[in-house]
Amino acid sequence: MGIKKEIEKRKTFAIISHPDAGKTTLTEKLLLYSGAIQIAGAVKSNKIKKTATSDFMEIERQRGISVSTSVLSFNYKGYIINLLDTPGHKDFAEDTYRTLTAVDSVILVIDSVKGVEEQTRKLMEVCRMRNYPVIVFINKLDREGKEPIELLDEIEKELNIKVRPLTWPVGMGSRFKGVYNIYKSTFNFFKSGKTVVEEEVTTFKDLSDPDIDKAIGHNEAVALRDDIELIDTIYENFKLESYLNGDIAPVFFGSAVNNFGVKELLDTFVEIAPCPGPREATCGLVEPSTEKFSGFVFKIHANIDPRHRDRIAFFRVCSGKFERNKFYHHVRLGRDIKFPNPANFMAQDKSIIEEAFPGDVIGLYDSGIFKIGDTLTEGEAFMYKGVPRFSPEHFCEVQNTDPFKSKQLEKGLMQLTDEGLAQLFLQNPGNRRILGVVGTLQFDVIKYRLLHEFGANCKFSPINGYKAVWVKFKNPKDIEDLTTYRYHSLFYDKNNNLVFIPESKFILQLAKEKNPQAEFLENMEHNDETLELEAS
Repeated sequence: MGIKKEIEKRKTFAIISHPDAGKTTLTEKLLLYSGAIQIAGAVKSNKIKKTATSDFMEIERQRGISVSTSVLSFNYKGYIINLLDTPGHKDFAEDTYRTLTAVDSVILVIDSVKGVEEQTRKLMEVCRMRNYPVIVFINKLDREGKEPIELLDEIEKELNIKVRPLTWPVGMGSRFKGVYNIYKSTFNFFKSGKTVVEEEVTTFKDLSDPDIDKAIGHNEAVALRDDIELIDTIYENFKLESYLNGDIAPVFFGSAVNNFGVKELLDTFVEIAPCPGPREATCGLVEPSTEKFSGFVFKIHANIDPRHRDRIAFFRVCSGKFERNKFYHHVRLGRDIKFPNPANFMAQDKSIIEEAFPGDVIGLYDSGIFKIGDTLTEGEAFMYKGVPRFSPEHFCEVQNTDPFKSKQLEKGLMQLTDEGLAQLFLQNPGNRRILGVVGTLQFDVIKYRLLHEFGANCKFSPINGYKAVWVKFKNPKDIEDLTTYRYHSLFYDKNNNLVFIPESKFILQLAKEKNPQAEFLENMEHNDETLELEAS
């Protein structure tokens, strides 16, 4: 099969949402409908001692949240689906933002009870910046929540995107009877408490069919007809091109925990979602159909299987064909490397693959040679762009509480910060080690993993810091005032770049005024060698 046909078979997307909107539950139910798993367990049920397939870290099981992106590959109706389940919690938003660089489209999950929430807005801003095609799934229709029309208005206003419902609910909460598929004139009757796939779908000629009244009741049928008439009046018809350009979002209603409305979502997704497209690199746009292989690392995870102490680089194939045991060029290191055990994933379960094509997300066993943002090619010297690193806003000094475990602590800090979970800043003399994170919950995860994966016990002492900014200068005299009067706030990151952690916004502004020849940078890409920095 030619590479173009392989590209057309692939759909790579991320599921994003505010915490507890049902994102991980929806992920599991998509696997259920694809046949990748046979039975679904409640994510946070105390009675069913089963956690979601995509949440595999122990701390995720304990807290009932996702703190790390999971990669899930499965087949459905002749397509190869690469699904990236992302953390919803704002403290792990950086992992989600990086993950979005590796996908071609997005499914946004919204809680029908709570509507659009803070993290939903932030995630959607990233999608709008990249013009990702977005499908909206309004979840938890089995509970009493906001009216569907009210939710649609809220989505358009808060998320700055036009919507078009493709299914419509009849009732809500205890009155919820099911969803009507507007385009296929079918009605899917709601059944609660299902853990396996079981459909009860009835087909009608159109909305005027009197059988609808018999099926759902006369009053409900009248209300449904009125609602659909209103929808057709208010919202423009769904156009594939508008969706692919990120201008309009099709909307589906359902209850993920009950497997309801998920099939309609999945069937439409494989029909309309985009195949892998071109990616921006330092050499310009790289087309997926380009003959030569290339791709980039967007995530690194140590100890995905603690029994084997393995470290995996999650790699998005962008062009050409990846082949097992073939040498590829590591652009940053300038050396050729082969990979004997490339893997694809079903959460923590891995299987060795022989080849991969654009859109595929594969795992490369990493002995410490990869950093987030690294590019592999067949010899070309370019790097893929757009993998962000954000300025941390919370800081703790790391203090070793067991001198006999110094090496384990050092190794753990290096590996976990390589994953992008936090950033490590060093200060000499004194060898102070400062961890900087975007959200404070990351400190809990790091401390837990240092102890349970590396056997390193340590104490985190908070330090006062407004945010970390990278300092770019040409001559040491350009930062003479900074090194003289602010030396106690100067550190180096793992790539030996100078970092300034001021105590307040005022001190940062003062430093900029006193050191006018220097640049103070809040964001940078993970391609550290190219130093593609954005001035704050």
